[in-house]
Amino acid sequence: MASTTFSGPVTSTNGFVGDVTGDVVGLVQVPTYTVATAPAATSTAGSLIYVSDGAAGSAILAFSDGTDWLRSDTGAAISDS
Repeated sequence: MASTTFSGPVTSTNGFVGDVTGDVVGLVQVPTYTVATAPAATSTAGSLIYVSDGAAGSAILAFSDGTDWLRSDTGAAISDS
């Protein structure tokens, strides 16, 4: 597998595939959704998203278990109410 080094901000329009090795320096930005606009969790197992209203109307990081988007603090499914 080839190795690529980036300098400065990098924007991907279709996501990255592969492993991150070493230290990540700086900000890591995940895509932002609402509960209503979150993609199907069934096709995104292991992914992270920021849900602006996913913790009963408050913002939360969520992860896909292949079935649902789950809140990072409680493991409950995201919900806007």
